[in-house]
Amino acid sequence: MSKLFLGLLMGVTLASEPASAEVNDAALMSARPAKLLSEYGLFSDAAHQAPAEGVLPYTLINPLFTDYAHKFRFVYVPKGRKARYDNTEVMRFPVGTVLVKTFAYPADFRVPEENIQIIETRLLIHQERGWNAWAYVWDDAQGDAVLKVAGKTLPVSWIDEAGAEQSTNYVVPNKNQCKGCHTFDKAFTPIGPKARNLNRDFKYASGSANQLDHWASLGLLQGAPASAEAPKAPDVTDAGASLDGRARAYLDINCAHCHRLEGPASTSGLFLTAGEDNKTTWGYKKRPVAAGRGSGGLAYDIMPGEPDNSILVYRLNSVDPGVMMPEVGRTIVHDEGVALLKEWIASIE
Repeated sequence: MSKLFLGLLMGVTLASEPASAEVNDAALMSARPAKLLSEYGLFSDAAHQAPAEGVLPYTLINPLFTDYAHKFRFVYVPKGRKARYDNTEVMRFPVGTVLVKTFAYPADFRVPEENIQIIETRLLIHQERGWNAWAYVWDDAQGDAVLKVAGKTLPVSWIDEAGAEQSTNYVVPNKNQCKGCHTFDKAFTPIGPKARNLNRDFKYASGSANQLDHWASLGLLQGAPASAEAPKAPDVTDAGASLDGRARAYLDINCAHCHRLEGPASTSGLFLTAGEDNKTTWGYKKRPVAAGRGSGGLAYDIMPGEPDNSILVYRLNSVDPGVMMPEVGRTIVHDEGVALLKEWIASIE
Protein backbone atom coordinates (compact mmCIF):
# COMPACT_ATOMS: atom_id res chain seq x y z
CA MET A 1 0.00 0.00 0.00
CA SER A 2 1.54 3.32 -1.08
CA LYS A 3 1.45 6.41 1.14
CA LEU A 4 -0.41 8.23 -1.60
CA PHE A 5 -3.19 5.62 -1.82
CA LEU A 6 -3.53 5.61 1.95
CA GLY A 7 -3.71 9.38 1.94
CA LEU A 8 -6.42 9.46 -0.70
CA LEU A 9 -8.41 6.88 1.22
CA MET A 10 -8.27 9.19 4.23
CA GLY A 11 -9.11 12.31 2.21
CA VAL A 12 -5.58 13.70 1.96
CA THR A 13 -2.76 13.70 -0.55
CA LEU A 14 0.61 12.80 0.91
CA ALA A 15 3.96 13.71 -0.60
CA SER A 16 5.13 11.27 -3.24
CA GLU A 17 7.56 11.03 -6.12
CA PRO A 18 6.80 13.52 -8.93
CA ALA A 19 4.31 12.13 -11.47
CA SER A 20 5.96 11.31 -14.77
CA ALA A 21 3.03 10.03 -16.85
CA GLU A 22 1.38 12.35 -19.36
CA VAL A 23 -2.33 12.49 -20.01
CA ASN A 24 -3.31 11.28 -23.49
CA ASP A 25 -5.57 14.13 -24.65
CA ALA A 26 -6.10 12.51 -28.05
CA ALA A 27 -7.49 9.37 -26.42
CA LEU A 28 -9.79 11.43 -24.22
CA MET A 29 -11.21 13.26 -27.23
CA SER A 30 -11.64 10.15 -29.39
CA ALA A 31 -15.21 9.12 -30.24
CA ARG A 32 -14.16 5.53 -29.55
CA PRO A 33 -13.33 4.84 -25.90
CA ALA A 34 -10.06 3.18 -25.01
CA LYS A 35 -10.30 -0.52 -24.18
CA LEU A 36 -7.99 -0.11 -21.19
CA LEU A 37 -8.00 2.66 -18.59
CA SER A 38 -4.21 2.91 -18.80
CA GLU A 39 -4.43 4.18 -22.39
CA TYR A 40 -5.60 7.57 -21.15
CA GLY A 41 -2.47 8.19 -19.06
CA LEU A 42 -4.45 9.60 -16.15
CA PHE A 43 -2.32 7.87 -13.53
CA SER A 44 1.40 7.55 -12.95
CA ASP A 45 0.59 4.47 -10.87
CA ALA A 46 -3.01 3.40 -11.43
CA ALA A 47 -2.92 0.47 -9.01
CA HIS A 48 -2.15 2.94 -6.19
CA GLN A 49 -4.30 5.75 -7.65
CA ALA A 50 -1.31 8.06 -8.03
CA PRO A 51 -2.41 10.73 -10.54
CA ALA A 52 -0.40 11.84 -13.54
CA GLU A 53 0.89 15.38 -13.84
CA GLY A 54 -2.00 17.81 -14.24
CA VAL A 55 -4.55 15.43 -12.68
CA LEU A 56 -5.76 16.85 -9.37
CA PRO A 57 -7.33 14.80 -6.56
CA TYR A 58 -10.38 16.22 -4.85
CA THR A 59 -13.13 15.17 -2.48
CA LEU A 60 -16.71 16.14 -1.66
CA ILE A 61 -18.25 17.21 1.63
CA ASN A 62 -21.05 14.72 1.02
CA PRO A 63 -20.56 11.85 -1.44
CA LEU A 64 -23.42 10.02 -3.06
CA PHE A 65 -24.00 6.67 -1.36
CA THR A 66 -22.89 3.64 -3.40
CA ASP A 67 -23.12 0.49 -1.28
CA TYR A 68 -20.55 1.84 1.20
CA ALA A 69 -17.81 1.87 -1.45
CA HIS A 70 -14.85 4.16 -0.82
CA LYS A 71 -14.21 6.64 -3.63
CA PHE A 72 -11.18 8.43 -5.03
CA ARG A 73 -11.87 11.46 -7.20
CA PHE A 74 -9.68 13.37 -9.64
CA VAL A 75 -10.18 16.17 -12.15
CA TYR A 76 -8.12 16.92 -15.24
CA VAL A 77 -8.45 20.19 -17.14
CA PRO A 78 -6.17 20.61 -20.20
CA LYS A 79 -3.39 23.18 -19.97
CA GLY A 80 -4.49 26.64 -20.98
CA ARG A 81 -8.16 25.99 -20.23
CA LYS A 82 -10.21 26.86 -17.18
CA ALA A 83 -13.46 25.85 -15.56
CA ARG A 84 -15.95 28.64 -14.89
CA TYR A 85 -17.34 28.99 -11.39
CA ASP A 86 -21.06 28.43 -10.82
CA ASN A 87 -22.63 29.30 -7.48
CA THR A 88 -25.37 26.66 -7.56
CA GLU A 89 -24.74 24.09 -10.30
CA VAL A 90 -21.77 22.00 -11.40
CA MET A 91 -18.70 23.99 -12.40
CA ARG A 92 -18.68 24.75 -16.12
CA PHE A 93 -15.79 22.57 -17.16
CA PRO A 94 -14.23 23.18 -20.59
CA VAL A 95 -13.99 20.67 -23.41
CA GLY A 96 -11.15 18.28 -22.65
CA THR A 97 -11.99 17.94 -18.97
CA VAL A 98 -12.22 14.49 -17.43
CA LEU A 99 -13.70 13.68 -14.03
CA VAL A 100 -12.38 10.42 -12.59
CA LYS A 101 -14.01 8.39 -9.83
CA THR A 102 -12.62 5.09 -8.56
CA PHE A 103 -14.68 2.76 -6.34
CA ALA A 104 -12.92 0.43 -3.90
CA TYR A 105 -13.49 -1.70 -0.82
CA PRO A 106 -11.01 -2.31 2.00
CA ALA A 107 -11.30 -5.89 3.23
CA ASP A 108 -11.85 -4.52 6.75
CA PHE A 109 -13.25 -1.02 7.20
CA ARG A 110 -11.62 -0.84 10.62
CA VAL A 111 -8.22 -0.82 8.89
CA PRO A 112 -9.07 0.99 5.64
CA GLU A 113 -5.43 1.29 4.56
CA GLU A 114 -5.00 -2.46 4.15
CA ASN A 115 -6.09 -5.00 1.51
CA ILE A 116 -7.99 -2.60 -0.73
CA GLN A 117 -9.79 -4.05 -3.73
CA ILE A 118 -10.37 -1.56 -6.54
CA ILE A 119 -13.65 -2.40 -8.27
CA GLU A 120 -14.18 0.13 -11.06
CA THR A 121 -13.14 3.53 -12.34
CA ARG A 122 -15.70 5.76 -14.06
CA LEU A 123 -14.74 8.55 -16.41
CA LEU A 124 -16.85 11.54 -17.37
CA ILE A 125 -15.16 13.12 -20.39
CA HIS A 126 -16.20 16.47 -21.79
CA GLN A 127 -15.88 16.07 -25.55
CA GLU A 128 -16.82 18.43 -28.36
CA ARG A 129 -20.38 17.04 -28.54
CA GLY A 130 -20.90 17.01 -24.79
CA TRP A 131 -20.13 14.79 -21.82
CA ASN A 132 -19.54 11.07 -22.28
CA ALA A 133 -19.38 8.36 -19.61
CA TRP A 134 -17.33 5.15 -19.57
CA ALA A 135 -16.96 2.52 -16.86
CA TYR A 136 -13.77 0.46 -16.48
CA VAL A 137 -13.69 -2.70 -14.36
CA TRP A 138 -10.40 -3.65 -12.70
CA ASP A 139 -8.78 -7.01 -13.35
CA ASP A 140 -8.05 -9.47 -10.55
CA ALA A 141 -4.37 -8.51 -10.51
CA GLN A 142 -5.32 -4.84 -9.96
CA GLY A 143 -2.99 -3.89 -12.80
CA ASP A 144 -5.45 -2.25 -15.18
CA ALA A 145 -9.16 -1.77 -15.84
CA VAL A 146 -11.17 -2.90 -18.87
CA LEU A 147 -14.01 -1.01 -20.56
CA LYS A 148 -17.49 -2.41 -19.77
CA VAL A 149 -20.08 -0.55 -21.84
CA ALA A 150 -22.83 -3.02 -20.90
CA GLY A 151 -22.00 -2.88 -17.20
CA LYS A 152 -21.26 -5.80 -14.93
CA THR A 153 -22.26 -7.33 -11.60
CA LEU A 154 -19.46 -8.18 -9.18
CA PRO A 155 -19.64 -9.91 -5.79
CA VAL A 156 -17.91 -7.92 -3.06
CA SER A 157 -17.53 -8.54 0.65
CA TRP A 158 -16.02 -6.65 3.56
CA ILE A 159 -16.03 -6.31 7.33
CA ASP A 160 -17.73 -3.12 8.48
CA GLU A 161 -16.68 -0.73 11.26
CA ALA A 162 -18.62 -2.80 13.80
CA GLY A 163 -16.79 -5.97 12.82
CA ALA A 164 -19.73 -7.55 11.02
CA GLU A 165 -19.33 -9.35 7.70
CA GLN A 166 -21.08 -7.65 4.78
CA SER A 167 -21.51 -8.57 1.13
CA THR A 168 -23.45 -7.55 -1.94
CA ASN A 169 -23.53 -7.92 -5.69
CA TYR A 170 -22.03 -4.59 -6.72
CA VAL A 171 -23.49 -3.27 -9.97
CA VAL A 172 -21.33 -1.44 -12.50
CA PRO A 173 -23.84 0.67 -14.46
CA ASN A 174 -24.34 0.37 -18.19
CA LYS A 175 -24.35 3.35 -20.52
CA ASN A 176 -28.10 3.97 -20.29
CA GLN A 177 -28.08 3.79 -16.50
CA CYS A 178 -25.43 6.50 -16.41
CA LYS A 179 -27.63 8.73 -18.54
CA GLY A 180 -30.59 8.02 -16.26
CA CYS A 181 -29.01 10.00 -13.43
CA HIS A 182 -26.55 12.33 -15.15
CA THR A 183 -29.16 14.43 -16.94
CA PHE A 184 -29.78 18.13 -16.39
CA ASP A 185 -32.25 19.97 -18.63
CA LYS A 186 -32.03 17.04 -21.12
CA ALA A 187 -28.24 17.26 -21.38
CA PHE A 188 -25.73 14.79 -19.92
CA THR A 189 -23.85 16.41 -17.04
CA PRO A 190 -21.77 15.64 -13.92
CA ILE A 191 -23.46 15.63 -10.50
CA GLY A 192 -21.06 16.15 -7.61
CA PRO A 193 -18.54 18.99 -8.16
CA LYS A 194 -20.67 21.96 -7.12
CA ALA A 195 -19.38 24.84 -5.03
CA ARG A 196 -21.37 23.85 -1.95
CA ASN A 197 -19.94 20.33 -2.03
CA LEU A 198 -16.35 21.30 -2.92
CA ASN A 199 -16.02 24.06 -0.32
CA ARG A 200 -13.79 22.20 2.15
CA ASP A 201 -10.12 21.74 2.92
CA PHE A 202 -7.97 19.07 1.29
CA LYS A 203 -4.46 18.09 2.40
CA TYR A 204 -2.37 18.40 -0.74
CA ALA A 205 1.31 17.49 -0.84
CA SER A 206 2.04 21.23 -0.56
CA GLY A 207 -0.17 21.60 2.52
CA SER A 208 -3.81 21.92 3.48
CA ALA A 209 -5.93 24.32 1.43
CA ASN A 210 -9.54 24.96 0.61
CA GLN A 211 -10.34 23.23 -2.66
CA LEU A 212 -12.10 26.19 -4.29
CA ASP A 213 -9.25 28.53 -3.35
CA HIS A 214 -6.65 26.00 -4.51
CA TRP A 215 -8.33 25.42 -7.87
CA ALA A 216 -8.45 29.19 -8.41
CA SER A 217 -4.80 29.63 -7.41
CA LEU A 218 -3.76 26.96 -9.92
CA GLY A 219 -5.64 28.73 -12.69
CA LEU A 220 -8.00 25.77 -13.03
CA LEU A 221 -11.09 27.75 -11.95
CA GLN A 222 -12.05 31.29 -12.91
CA GLY A 223 -14.70 33.61 -11.50
CA ALA A 224 -14.79 32.02 -8.05
CA PRO A 225 -15.27 34.15 -4.94
CA ALA A 226 -13.14 33.54 -1.88
CA SER A 227 -14.23 30.27 -0.30
CA ALA A 228 -15.60 32.12 2.72
CA GLU A 229 -18.12 33.79 0.40
CA ALA A 230 -19.12 30.60 -1.44
CA PRO A 231 -21.97 28.29 -0.38
CA LYS A 232 -21.06 25.33 1.79
CA ALA A 233 -23.11 22.22 2.47
CA PRO A 234 -23.22 20.91 6.03
CA ASP A 235 -21.53 17.55 6.53
CA VAL A 236 -24.34 15.00 6.91
CA THR A 237 -22.23 13.06 9.44
CA ASP A 238 -21.67 16.09 11.68
CA ALA A 239 -24.04 15.62 14.61
CA GLY A 240 -23.30 19.18 15.69
CA ALA A 241 -24.73 20.68 12.50
CA SER A 242 -28.37 21.56 11.91
CA LEU A 243 -30.56 18.44 11.55
CA ASP A 244 -32.62 20.13 8.84
CA GLY A 245 -29.49 21.20 6.96
CA ARG A 246 -27.95 17.74 7.16
CA ALA A 247 -31.10 15.98 5.95
CA ARG A 248 -31.59 18.43 3.08
CA ALA A 249 -27.92 18.04 2.13
CA TYR A 250 -28.32 14.25 2.09
CA LEU A 251 -31.30 14.48 -0.25
CA ASP A 252 -29.47 17.06 -2.35
CA ILE A 253 -26.56 14.75 -3.21
CA ASN A 254 -28.43 11.44 -3.30
CA CYS A 255 -31.74 12.36 -4.88
CA ALA A 256 -31.84 15.87 -6.34
CA HIS A 257 -29.95 15.09 -9.55
CA CYS A 258 -33.22 13.44 -10.66
CA HIS A 259 -35.75 15.07 -8.34
CA ARG A 260 -35.65 18.65 -9.57
CA LEU A 261 -37.43 20.68 -12.21
CA GLU A 262 -34.62 20.08 -14.75
CA GLY A 263 -34.12 16.42 -13.85
CA PRO A 264 -35.42 13.06 -15.12
CA ALA A 265 -37.94 12.84 -12.24
CA SER A 266 -39.42 16.29 -12.83
CA THR A 267 -42.89 14.83 -13.49
CA SER A 268 -43.03 13.61 -9.89
CA GLY A 269 -43.29 17.19 -8.64
CA LEU A 270 -40.94 16.21 -5.79
CA PHE A 271 -37.91 18.52 -5.92
CA LEU A 272 -35.16 17.80 -3.41
CA THR A 273 -32.39 20.31 -4.10
CA ALA A 274 -31.02 21.88 -0.94
CA GLY A 275 -32.28 25.31 -1.97
CA GLU A 276 -35.89 24.26 -2.58
CA ASP A 277 -38.02 26.43 -0.28
CA ASN A 278 -41.55 25.30 -1.20
CA LYS A 279 -42.54 22.89 1.59
CA THR A 280 -44.99 20.94 -0.53
CA THR A 281 -42.50 20.62 -3.38
CA TRP A 282 -39.86 19.07 -1.10
CA GLY A 283 -42.44 16.60 0.15
CA TYR A 284 -44.27 18.09 3.13
CA LYS A 285 -47.72 16.47 3.07
CA LYS A 286 -47.29 16.05 -0.68
CA ARG A 287 -49.30 13.28 -2.28
CA PRO A 288 -47.50 11.14 -4.86
CA VAL A 289 -48.22 11.79 -8.51
CA ALA A 290 -48.66 8.05 -9.13
CA ALA A 291 -49.82 5.56 -6.52
CA GLY A 292 -48.93 1.86 -6.58
CA ARG A 293 -46.23 -0.29 -5.06
CA GLY A 294 -43.82 2.63 -4.95
CA SER A 295 -46.03 4.45 -2.43
CA GLY A 296 -46.39 1.45 -0.12
CA GLY A 297 -50.01 2.45 0.38
CA LEU A 298 -48.89 5.61 2.17
CA ALA A 299 -50.52 8.98 1.56
CA TYR A 300 -47.68 11.51 1.68
CA ASP A 301 -44.05 11.75 0.59
CA ILE A 302 -43.28 13.26 3.99
CA MET A 303 -45.77 12.91 6.82
CA PRO A 304 -44.64 15.40 9.48
CA GLY A 305 -43.63 13.68 12.71
CA GLU A 306 -44.22 10.22 11.24
CA PRO A 307 -41.22 8.85 9.36
CA ASP A 308 -42.67 5.34 9.13
CA ASN A 309 -45.72 6.78 7.36
CA SER A 310 -43.62 8.72 4.85
CA ILE A 311 -43.11 7.43 1.31
CA LEU A 312 -39.62 8.95 1.23
CA VAL A 313 -38.43 6.68 4.04
CA TYR A 314 -40.31 3.68 2.67
CA ARG A 315 -38.53 3.87 -0.68
CA LEU A 316 -35.06 4.62 0.71
CA ASN A 317 -35.47 1.69 3.10
CA SER A 318 -36.26 -0.80 0.32
CA VAL A 319 -34.14 -2.94 -2.01
CA ASP A 320 -37.11 -4.02 -4.12
CA PRO A 321 -36.29 -2.87 -7.71
CA GLY A 322 -39.90 -1.73 -8.16
CA VAL A 323 -39.88 0.35 -5.00
CA MET A 324 -36.38 1.48 -4.06
CA MET A 325 -34.96 4.95 -4.52
CA PRO A 326 -32.56 5.79 -5.96
CA GLU A 327 -33.40 3.29 -8.69
CA VAL A 328 -29.73 2.66 -9.53
CA GLY A 329 -26.46 3.11 -7.69
CA ARG A 330 -27.16 0.93 -4.70
CA THR A 331 -28.17 -2.64 -3.90
CA ILE A 332 -28.35 -2.30 -0.11
CA VAL A 333 -29.94 0.16 2.29
CA HIS A 334 -27.87 3.06 3.58
CA ASP A 335 -28.76 2.58 7.24
CA GLU A 336 -27.17 5.81 8.43
CA GLY A 337 -28.92 7.84 5.74
CA VAL A 338 -32.31 6.34 6.54
CA ALA A 339 -31.74 6.98 10.25
CA LEU A 340 -30.90 10.62 9.54
CA LEU A 341 -34.05 11.14 7.49
CA LYS A 342 -36.21 9.39 10.07
CA GLU A 343 -34.85 11.68 12.78
CA TRP A 344 -35.48 14.71 10.56
CA ILE A 345 -39.05 13.80 9.65
CA ALA A 346 -39.82 12.97 13.28
CA SER A 347 -38.76 16.54 14.16
CA ILE A 348 -40.99 18.20 11.56
CA GLU A 349 -44.23 19.67 12.82
